[in-house]
Amino acid sequence: MDTMMPAAAASQELTRSEEKQVVIASTLGTIFEWYDFFIYGSLAVFMSSVLFPPDNPTAALLASLGALAAGFVIRPIGAVFFGRLGDLVGRKYTFLITIVMMGGSTALIGFLPSYATVGNAAWISLLVLRLIQGLAVGGEYGGAVIYVAEHSRPNRRGLLTGWIQITSSIGLALSIVVILTTQAAMSSADFKEWGWRLPFIISIAMLVFSVYVRARLHESPVFARMKAERRLSKTPVKDTFGNWKSLRLVLIALFGATAGMGSTYFTGQFYVMIFMQQAAKIDLQTSYTLMAIGLLIGAPAFVFFGWLSDRIGRKWLMMAGLLLSALLYRPMFSALLEAGNPALVAATHNAPVTVHVDAGSESCRFGLGASLINAHPDHQKPCVQAKKLLISSGINFQYGAPLKDQPIALTVAGRTVPGFNPAAYRQALTEAGYPAKADPAQISHGLIVLILVAMTIIVAMIYGPVASFLVEFFPPRIRYTALSFPYHIGAGIFGGFLPFFATWLSLSVGDIFAGLWYPIVITAVVCVIGTILLPNRPDLTHDQ
Repeated sequence: MDTMMPAAAASQELTRSEEKQVVIASTLGTIFEWYDFFIYGSLAVFMSSVLFPPDNPTAALLASLGALAAGFVIRPIGAVFFGRLGDLVGRKYTFLITIVMMGGSTALIGFLPSYATVGNAAWISLLVLRLIQGLAVGGEYGGAVIYVAEHSRPNRRGLLTGWIQITSSIGLALSIVVILTTQAAMSSADFKEWGWRLPFIISIAMLVFSVYVRARLHESPVFARMKAERRLSKTPVKDTFGNWKSLRLVLIALFGATAGMGSTYFTGQFYVMIFMQQAAKIDLQTSYTLMAIGLLIGAPAFVFFGWLSDRIGRKWLMMAGLLLSALLYRPMFSALLEAGNPALVAATHNAPVTVHVDAGSESCRFGLGASLINAHPDHQKPCVQAKKLLISSGINFQYGAPLKDQPIALTVAGRTVPGFNPAAYRQALTEAGYPAKADPAQISHGLIVLILVAMTIIVAMIYGPVASFLVEFFPPRIRYTALSFPYHIGAGIFGGFLPFFATWLSLSVGDIFAGLWYPIVITAVVCVIGTILLPNRPDLTHDQ
């Protein structure tokens, strides 16, 4: 029964206590979303050894990560499906369904039988759960922000939806704490065998509480009023994508805001962790701890910029964040490498590496598809293997002319190693001063946290106001469908595939920073489009 706020449902004048209830109920799902994403990505290597065939560990890991990618790809489909449902039957019931599907799938992963027990049914079940979870996420975010926004007064809409935006950082930090705590409570062997299941199982408590709170909510006042006045769309998908006026708004939202939002978010919150671990060679626990601290310190910025957008408008805050992303990512990541592994930076300057090979030849070509499939023939090429060894060690290189009778060779500090010989390469690099990992004594923890906080603040400039902006940008009769689709294309496609494209660029160019061109170009282009086409204050009269 709808027992919460019956009077408030007829009016948008909520008390502060009622506002708090609405925000808490809505934000729980987005905490779930980010918690699930990070624990899955972090624990994929452990799941792959239990749920997939044991004879090919590399293929098993890639398949496990492929299930993660499948969840991203299916999100826009979930956005359309649940968006239609939300515009037809209501906000409350739709995002109650999505949290049950999303939270249930997350928890069930922790109970999946092993490959040794049920064979292929183990990984097939994992894939099915990831697809269900991805579908549900497609409808979860739109329902949460719309529900909060449609209960909010326009002058508090950015502030209240900003609390939903902060949950991304809370979900990430929570997942890091749960993983580190679980690992510390048992041996490495136990964690690898069964302990990895606990972070998934623990989420049951979050699910039960979320369902209890959401089940008590009343329907959105905007939707209830449209229903009473018979103004609901009977065909929200057709009215969104089959009408040029509405489709134009979807495209403007995608290429003028959400594509840049997704690229910025995944760079400043996810790719930066990959960079610390793979390029700066900072150990896993240290990088996770520093990231958690940076997130917790920087997280209030999401609410602050949501509040500020109520005062000065949404557009220019988002455009400023996009511009800062395009201008500052390269120097910020350079500073991060210097703070995390100064010995590596010194070696790069003092003993540059040259790979002698015909970079344009077929023997050195590394296709985009090959970057996603480790079993691809391109990976067996000596040139590609050499590039992978260097980039995965955080080492930049330049191309040099091929040596006589040598299809490939490496030169560092005056020493040339003919052919591709991993052991000889590593020995030459070590003798030239390249460290195998970051020296804990030389890591500047304070500076790294400062950089991570700065990145979080830049993300918050875009991500904080974007929820209220999207709600106001679309008319309420198609709002759930129209808002969810560009958001999940931006977050799931432009943002979710950033690590793949960034890795491919770094391998192709021979520069560990080359992958940053992906978010830099996207944020710059989106900034230009948004500056030209987005309104600073969308029309608020269509909620009346």
